[in-house]
Amino acid sequence: MRLLFLGDVVGRSGRDAVIAHMPMLRDRLDPDLTVVNGENAAGGFGITVKIAEEFFAAGVDVVTLGNHSWDQKELVAAIDQQPRIIRPLNYPEGTPGRGFVLLQARGGRKVLVMNVMLRLFMDPMDDPFAAVDRVLRAHRLGPNGADAILVDVHGEATSEKMIMGHFCDGRASLVVGTHSHVPTADHVVMKGGTAYLTDAGMCGDYDSAIGMKKEVAMAKLIRKLPTERLSPAEGEGTVCGCYVETDDRTGLATSIQPVRLGGRLSQSMPVRG
Repeated sequence: MRLLFLGDVVGRSGRDAVIAHMPMLRDRLDPDLTVVNGENAAGGFGITVKIAEEFFAAGVDVVTLGNHSWDQKELVAAIDQQPRIIRPLNYPEGTPGRGFVLLQARGGRKVLVMNVMLRLFMDPMDDPFAAVDRVLRAHRLGPNGADAILVDVHGEATSEKMIMGHFCDGRASLVVGTHSHVPTADHVVMKGGTAYLTDAGMCGDYDSAIGMKKEVAMAKLIRKLPTERLSPAEGEGTVCGCYVETDDRTGLATSIQPVRLGGRLSQSMPVRG
């Protein structure tokens, strides 16, 4: 299978970049499944149903979230009716929404997409490792199970993301980090066959402070003065993420390649195998 994952979409710049590049990505890579982290898509804080529907119309299959899941209050009431928008699965019991979705890809193949939030330097959450383990035990990768499993690991600490990668190695097709908005260069197929990337990076304007207008962030950090609320930078966005191919027999990864298109960063367009 061919899996495309795009990192945190920040504001209009990120949304426009993703929607503009999706036709070319679909044409060249022909992904069986496309996942986008959309937790900063609405003005940098959360996502609305309307924005999610724009992503779906562009060819995105699943939208994942993170610590900004509820910044747009409308989603609290709407998420139970939106099975393809998933929030971190280790929110406390009774939280609206769901933390994973099992959906059918082309050819009737089953794909599991999971979203989990880590705990170092983040809001207190239920144990992410126990939560992920429960889902992976119930939905095993390979024959008679899921044909592919993708885990979006939303966290601050690179070490904690790496441990989650090792924890899932051999049990998932892809473990990819989000939240830090900076693409890392450690894309690798791990020993057990799981593709791993510490952070996919953001889809947004990199002439910024992790997607936000740099002038406001500079005033806040350097001069220690009250400032206006942070808002997304509005220049040309870069689309960042990764592209993974898997073995149809096992569901494990055979390759992982970075995606960086448009904007200020060095460009990287995957080659389909």
